[in-house]
Amino acid sequence: MSNSTDQHSAQHSAQHGQGGQAHGSVKEYVRGLVFSIILTIVPFAMVMAGVGSTKFIIGVIMVFAVAQILVQLVFFLHMNTSSEQMWNTSSAVFVVVIVSIILIGSLWIMDHLNHNMLMGH
Repeated sequence: MSNSTDQHSAQHSAQHGQGGQAHGSVKEYVRGLVFSIILTIVPFAMVMAGVGSTKFIIGVIMVFAVAQILVQLVFFLHMNTSSEQMWNTSSAVFVVVIVSIILIGSLWIMDHLNHNMLMGH
């Protein structure tokens, strides 16, 4: 019975990194949570207080959203620049580029629709 338990433990270690390296510490999770909360509260407070122009606030929201994605990837999904993570990192960069194109394109389309719909008024 002990032998099969040792084999299972060895398989688990091989799948999830040596000695728990693939998992973060509580300190790392708390730091990620604090960064996520800050990155959420700042744009929300700017919108609620009406600080700056609409275009400036939209720009800040987009920058903070990209920063939020990076915080989630680094602190919660434990992505880094090591060679073992190269495929994960390159696919994450691809996802960020695609999401950015979708966000910027959507904002551009909505701005032009808003402009064209109000031409007669």
